[in-house]
Amino acid sequence: MRQIRVGIFGVSGKMGSEVVRAVNRAEDMTTSGGVDINEDRAQVGRAEVVVDFTHPDAVMDNIRWCLERDIHMVIGTTGFTEERVAEVRALVEQHPGVGVLIASNFSIGAVLMMKFAAMAAPFYPSAEIVELHHPNKADAPSGTSRTTARRIAAARAQAGLEDVPDATVHDDGARGAVVEGIHVHGVRLQGLVAHQEVLFGETGETLTIRHDSFDRISFMPGVLEAVRYVLANPGLTLEMEEVLGL
Repeated sequence: MRQIRVGIFGVSGKMGSEVVRAVNRAEDMTTSGGVDINEDRAQVGRAEVVVDFTHPDAVMDNIRWCLERDIHMVIGTTGFTEERVAEVRALVEQHPGVGVLIASNFSIGAVLMMKFAAMAAPFYPSAEIVELHHPNKADAPSGTSRTTARRIAAARAQAGLEDVPDATVHDDGARGAVVEGIHVHGVRLQGLVAHQEVLFGETGETLTIRHDSFDRISFMPGVLEAVRYVLANPGLTLEMEEVLGL
């Protein structure tokens, strides 16, 4: 069986280490090397696909380096604004044979949670998000919560809903960040991994959609599927729905 050669950026991190173990367990893949930030990226050897779990400050340069060498990428590093996505799209267009996938979350449950949230959004006037992560996470709100909020906002707009009702005048920051009209509350706490609640409200009822990742191994089935996907699908792919056929 042909084995896909996979390199890892951020190889010593908690996610990078888990990727190494997952790739080594997969029958159709093998690791071809890995590096951390500020190390020589050539150490990924003859990688066909590089998986990037580094840092928002490093990922854009990593993308340029890989595209210049026609190496496909699967990116779990967060911090992708609309401007950054547009820049990546332009870079990918210059290398039409290369596939790049950027996902805010590789957990199958988290992908379904975001889909269910978008489905529920048109039916509830109130919507808020609480995201909970370990204290070493670099960004807040999380990439998953931002993606969820944008999808809720899009579904609400399509349904013609008005702004989320909120009479707060003074909050001292207690109402959290606002992503396209949706309040997002971030918790950073030792002992957590990655968790998110999406709360919807209507008169007389609430709906809560919650996903919990208790171990980083929960992200690995999605990462491996993404590695297989980018080899056969050049261009820029955002999020995991296409990979999972949703």
